[in-house]
Amino acid sequence: MKQSVRAKRMARHHQRLSKTSKLSLVSLMDIFTILVFFLMVNASDVQVLQNSKEIELPKSVSKKAAEENLIITVNANSVLIQGRKVASIDQLKDSEAILIDDLLKELEYQRNRRADLTEEELANGLAINIMADKSVPYSLLKKIMQTSANAGYTNISLAVEQTYGVSEKELLSAAENGQQAEG
Repeated sequence: MKQSVRAKRMARHHQRLSKTSKLSLVSLMDIFTILVFFLMVNASDVQVLQNSKEIELPKSVSKKAAEENLIITVNANSVLIQGRKVASIDQLKDSEAILIDDLLKELEYQRNRRADLTEEELANGLAINIMADKSVPYSLLKKIMQTSANAGYTNISLAVEQTYGVSEKELLSAAENGQQAEG
C-alpha cells in the first residue's frame, strides 16, 4: 500500500523523536574547570580576622584590608593574645597603672619568639591588631595601646566591621549623635 505524503512526514517525525539525544559532557567539564579556577584565584583576595561571638566590633568604612599580625582580643571579660588569656577586665578597670604588666610580658615573649624580624620592622616597630568589643572603654584601650607600644609594637591597628553602602558622612554624623550607623 502506498503511503501519502502526510503519512511519510509523520513517520519521519516519529522516527526523529524516538532517537535519544546525547549529552555532551566535554562542554560541561570545561565550564566546571573554568569555574573552579575562577574561585581558586578570587578566594585568595578575601581576608578575614578570626572573630568570636563574644565581641561586637564597631562599624566603620574601611578601605584598607587587615594584615596578618599578632592579635589582641578584648572582650567584656578578659584580654587575650592569640586566644590565650592574659588579663581580666575587672582587674584592669580598677588598676591605676598606665601599663599592663602581664600583657607587656606576653608581648615581649611573642616579639622574642619571632626569628624573622626585618630591619624595617625593628626600626619602625612591629605591627599588631587589636580586636575590641565596642563596649570596651577607651581608657582601657589606651592602656593596651600604651603597653603594646612599650613592648615594641608601635604599628597598631584597631579591627572594625566594614560596612557597605554607608557613606563616611553618615557614619560621622551618627558618631557625633552617639548613634550606631546601620549599613
